[in-house]
Amino acid sequence: MKGLDHFELSGAEREEALSEIRAQIEQWGLALPDVEPIPLHFGLGDFRNIGETEFWIANEAEHGYCGKFLFVFGDQTCPFHLHKVKHETFFIVRGAVRMITDDGDRVMNAGDVLVMPPGIGHSFTGIGPCLVLEVS
Repeated sequence: MKGLDHFELSGAEREEALSEIRAQIEQWGLALPDVEPIPLHFGLGDFRNIGETEFWIANEAEHGYCGKFLFVFGDQTCPFHLHKVKHETFFIVRGAVRMITDDGDRVMNAGDVLVMPPGIGHSFTGIGPCLVLEVS
């Protein structure tokens, strides 16, 4: 995805992380879309603690939607943020996350769904490795 260079993991650290993710996905018996993964450290340079890896299924801005898989390692956190316009729905495919929102926190397990309206702050942390489907 263009414009994320300063937020993306690179080099040997990137290859190591992607190798671990591929092994985990294979262990789960899942297939992900044949797209270039985007391992993000959000400009903080601490990927193993603050980051996620995105696998974009669709980025159809002209049609008003996108879909992507988000992978987090255990104890890896997608940092607290909010979207002014974007409405998200999260579905936990495998694993579990601790989801923190302006409305409180909860543990979400495989099969759980959470709707995140615009303007609500949120972050999530893997409780072990976790795969999340985000539709927005």
